Amino acid sequence: MKIIIGGAGAVGTHLAHLLSHDDHDITLIDSSEERLAGLDSKFDIMTLPGSPTSIKALKDAGAENAELFVGVTPEESTNINACIIAHAIGVKKTVARIDNYEYLAPELEPFFKKLGIDSLIYPEVLAAKDIINGLKMSWVRQRWDVHDGALILLGVKLRETSQVLNRPLKELCGPDDPYLVVAIKRGDDTIVPGGNDELRNQDLVYFMTTREYIPYIRKIAGKEHYADVKNVIIMGGGKTAVRAALTAPDYMNIKIIEQDARRCERLNQLLGNTNTMVIEGDGRDVSLLMEEGIRNVQAFVALTTNAETNILACMTAKRLGVRKTIAMVENLDYVTMAESLDIGTIINKKTIAASHIYQMLLDADVSNMRSLMMVDSDVAEFVAAPGSPVTKKPVKALGLPFGVTIGGIVRHDTGILVNGNSQIEAGDSVMVFCHKHNLHKVEKFFKTRTLPW
Repeated sequence: MKIIIGGAGAVGTHLAHLLSHDDHDITLIDSSEERLAGLDSKFDIMTLPGSPTSIKALKDAGAENAELFVGVTPEESTNINACIIAHAIGVKKTVARIDNYEYLAPELEPFFKKLGIDSLIYPEVLAAKDIINGLKMSWVRQRWDVHDGALILLGVKLRETSQVLNRPLKELCGPDDPYLVVAIKRGDDTIVPGGNDELRNQDLVYFMTTREYIPYIRKIAGKEHYADVKNVIIMGGGKTAVRAALTAPDYMNIKIIEQDARRCERLNQLLGNTNTMVIEGDGRDVSLLMEEGIRNVQAFVALTTNAETNILACMTAKRLGVRKTIAMVENLDYVTMAESLDIGTIINKKTIAASHIYQMLLDADVSNMRSLMMVDSDVAEFVAAPGSPVTKKPVKALGLPFGVTIGGIVRHDTGILVNGNSQIEAGDSVMVFCHKHNLHKVEKFFKTRTLPW
């Protein structure tokens, strides 16, 4: 597939890296030769100096024959204009990164479609959604809902209080048990579990379950003593913090600590009608944290632009007794370190945005997709097409690639966990866990055509 990416910033370079694993023909355009330097050899892509809004640059990149153009420069107007021009030249699909929440209104979708823009991505909104989902369940590191919550994937850090340690999974996850373990993160290793694998203390475990059994997972994971989150401190008053505060449930009381006095004034204007208090100061200042009641806070969220600051602030909050901490870590090199320090939930906007864009490249019907940074994996919600290979044999006989696990299906809005004998039917929404970028190997199982068995 021919893909053009406009903008070699954090999102653009990560997307190029992600797509380079799938043998796509990728051209990355940026006005800065410095940002492009070395990327062509590092990621097996083409780089082209120039503006993404330049007709010449787009034509030189092969826009007439491109399937997808992605505008992810820091400038919203540049991304929108680049998509319009790319569409006019001949690109089949376009995606623009934006920073204006109003553009996401459903009634504006036909307007942007008419302009030639197929999808809008607002990374801060996506990140805020993840943050609030994490705050709603204080004992969960990561949560992903399939088909509006009919199936739920929960990432949980196991401690000594867990009831499921040191026993083979074949004894824990039988056909009648209400959960399935789809991945284990142990140290620096990701384990795609088999029946003889065991869960250990300090493992980060991904459970697939249904909504009604979430309390059961909480019990066996030994997390019943975790208090529900009602009081939250957010360090950093950027766009992600604003969107998180605006979408937080009414029962949550939020304090945003921001150093910049002018930004504090703006935050008060934006959040005046919410349960949010804005405080001018340094979120790393222990005396300020004590003054603002850190001892009575159930969650601390660090959202500054500096990954080191966020990590250290979360460590300080943990030392002061806060159980739930969330850190924005935009530098992927720091993610493993943050996990090793037991920071809690890690949020990375570029991986979230890249997942949404990557979803558009799949030929099969994929309604939802997420990247799980900690286990170098993706989860996707595939819809089984009539006559597709996945509907013709039981799960155990499908011959799925190594590292691929079917965690569950949604049939008529009801979540169902699967085992080897489960039979997938046309129209089922199927949760697929894929380790190390195997999604393109999986999608053929869900399309209407015959495979050579």
